[in-house]
Amino acid sequence: MATAFRSASGLKRVRGLGAAHSGTHHWWLQRLTAAGNLLLGIWFVVSLVFLPDLSRATVTAWLTSPLNAIPMLLLVLSTAWHMRLGVQVMLEDYVAAPGSRRLLLLLLDLYAVAVAATSLFAILKIAFTSIAAGASNG
Repeated sequence: MATAFRSASGLKRVRGLGAAHSGTHHWWLQRLTAAGNLLLGIWFVVSLVFLPDLSRATVTAWLTSPLNAIPMLLLVLSTAWHMRLGVQVMLEDYVAAPGSRRLLLLLLDLYAVAVAATSLFAILKIAFTSIAAGASNG
């Protein structure tokens, strides 16, 4: 039994796998995006609490400010990246077939990019359309 364990460790060393390589980097990225999500999430909730109401006009006007639009863009990026990292770990842990795992990881990447791009587009459209409307009226 001890020989089998020693053999597995040797194979890990030959392949360059283990905690000293990519696993640590991935773990730190998850922690950093989680911290960013926490800070930006608190900012988002506090900002919404201080709005007079949550009507479309009020939120749209709030989002035209770069002081609100930029953190909102960062929140979307951080959340999408964190989601991608977390689901990647689940897929790598629980999908045994390498071909299926690769396909699912590709689909995950496409989904994360689609969610982030759609959200970023919506935020930028609101911010720039409202700014342009205000400039043409003034």
